[in-house]
Amino acid sequence: PGIYVCAKCGHELFSSRAKYEHSSPWPAFTETLRGDSVAKREERRGALKVTCGKCGNGLGHEFLNDGPKRGQSRF
Repeated sequence: PGIYVCAKCGHELFSSRAKYEHSSPWPAFTETLRGDSVAKREERRGALKVTCGKCGNGLGHEFLNDGPKRGQSRF
């Protein structure tokens, strides 16, 4: 339980309350902690490149409509 932060700068990114089990080997979240937690840019259809909202460190992707519920995204 707690808050997940950027490994590079410590900026708060995700809450453990938004974490869920997924088939990928990486932690999966349904939402960010705050609106400015991450920055996003479209990389390809259905996937956004996600970086830390403070320092720009690469965090992976947001996969649109791939969350645990219909219409939710997966980070």
